[in-house]
Amino acid sequence: MTDAAKPEYDWSGYGFDTRQVHAGEAEDLSYNARITPVYLGNAFRFDSLEHAFERFTGATPGQLYSRSVNPTNAVAERRIASLEGGAGAIAVGSGAAAITSALLTILAAGDHFVSTASIYSGTRILFDGVLARAGIAVDYLWDWRDPQEWARTIRPDTKAIFTETIPNPKNDVVDIAAVAAVARDAGVPLVVDNTVATPYLTRPLEDGASIVVHSATKFLAGHGAVLAGAIVDGGTFDWEASGHHFGLITDRPASGVPSFLERYGIAHAFEEAARSAVVNNTGPALSPLNAFLLQQGMETLSLRMERHLENARAIAEWLDRQPEVESVDYAGLPGHPDHEVAQRIYGGRPGAVFAFTVRGGQEGATAFYDGLRVFSRMTNIGDLRSMALHPATTTHVSFTPELRARLGIHPGLIRLSVGIETVDDLIADLRQALDRVSGLAAADVATVSFGPESPSDFRVSGPDT
Repeated sequence: MTDAAKPEYDWSGYGFDTRQVHAGEAEDLSYNARITPVYLGNAFRFDSLEHAFERFTGATPGQLYSRSVNPTNAVAERRIASLEGGAGAIAVGSGAAAITSALLTILAAGDHFVSTASIYSGTRILFDGVLARAGIAVDYLWDWRDPQEWARTIRPDTKAIFTETIPNPKNDVVDIAAVAAVARDAGVPLVVDNTVATPYLTRPLEDGASIVVHSATKFLAGHGAVLAGAIVDGGTFDWEASGHHFGLITDRPASGVPSFLERYGIAHAFEEAARSAVVNNTGPALSPLNAFLLQQGMETLSLRMERHLENARAIAEWLDRQPEVESVDYAGLPGHPDHEVAQRIYGGRPGAVFAFTVRGGQEGATAFYDGLRVFSRMTNIGDLRSMALHPATTTHVSFTPELRARLGIHPGLIRLSVGIETVDDLIADLRQALDRVSGLAAADVATVSFGPESPSDFRVSGPDT
């Protein structure tokens, strides 16, 4: 709540479409603005020395400095929390910042966590780089369906499990309720990245997850104009009774000073520890202008997602019938290893980000990719514009060939993020690009190849090399 606003109305009993428009709003008392104003101020005045003391100690809530709380950001936070069914949320500068801040609230040097192996490449790079240098170890689990693999991967010192609802680019689908049962048995919080599915399709907290993170850059904002992330606290994990030590949340910072758990209880202890002790101190603040654009994007989330899902399913089914396509990684298609889960959880519409493999390996992929016109050749997903990317030479280029092969990132693989354009136009664009693949003369066409370890090992070679 801001100093110049009435407390927000309780929208908890309303439907998703209503909450995505209204939840989190606080009535502006300055000028009666209907839309949340953009508060670009970096700091806020205090009424007195006592007022400043209360803000710094947390005795009274409200604005202090925009690195921790901003009135515009607070509306976006409350709205995301409402859509996910959480107790509270924190908006940050990117999805990577959300994942990092959430895990650093739980984990410290010497700790261990488990992640499913199919996660986005950038997240794996974060885990293997930044967190590893901070002394936090991770092991990857390749098959979440196998109880024996969970037993082999979880250790006595494991303190968290991380997964994604719908990983990209392979459109694997994770049964969050099944993974939550494993986390519950191990006494650890389950952190779920819900970026691709969004709360419109599934709400992991309802299936037993403890914390949800988003790259709000993607579908939540939806218009390619924002970098943002979000952390949502389910407010249900018992940090003291779990059998593990979560010092940042449960320890008193000084004699006579209550811990976050003592001060805020289970419902908000994680949220306040993440906001005050991690996000505020490390500084991945979200710009209020980006928070405003994020709010604008969320207002149409359900409408956009319906078109995303409708177009993605039509394109996946069409690609599956094309002779130039070896395979389609879309869990809504029969034969995909996660088809049953996709049917049960998503009604056969598992998001709008998936991959397919063009015949002819990287040569075929190059011919196809360079021929696209309506699909934008770019990194990012979740934009209302359709986009395509070649993972082997972009998002996964720093991975070893062996790891790429195990992850299914083959030379002919193309990732699509399907937008909301007219589906016939998208299919026509894919068709004319596939025509370039069928027209290839393999012996005469030069190929672009990369070395196994680095994108700097770049060369154009003919068929003899």
